[in-house]
Amino acid sequence: MRGYQPATRSWLQHDALNAAGCERIFDDHASRAKADRPGLTEALGYLRDGDTLVVWKRDRLGRSMSHLIEKVGELAARGVGFRSLTEQIDITTSGGMLVFNIFGSLA
Repeated sequence: MRGYQPATRSWLQHDALNAAGCERIFDDHASRAKADRPGLTEALGYLRDGDTLVVWKRDRLGRSMSHLIEKVGELAARGVGFRSLTEQIDITTSGGMLVFNIFGSLA
């Protein structure tokens, strides 16, 4: 598993990502509002088929629900799973994918 999180409360997020079993953690040290997120870009480039991207909160990957759905779709097409620790979303399971799709339909 690979973890990604921006710098906000990084120690808390690092602890959670480590506890989730992440082997490598990628950071961004800028505002979430900035479009340029080199840590996320590096994490997405690092992921391989069979990996799982783990984030502290779903908004760490997508700026909006539609953006998140797009990004998760891109990951799934590459054979990469997605987990959000705060929302307890895990698309590597059928139940998790169902919950994610329900979120998406409500957005």
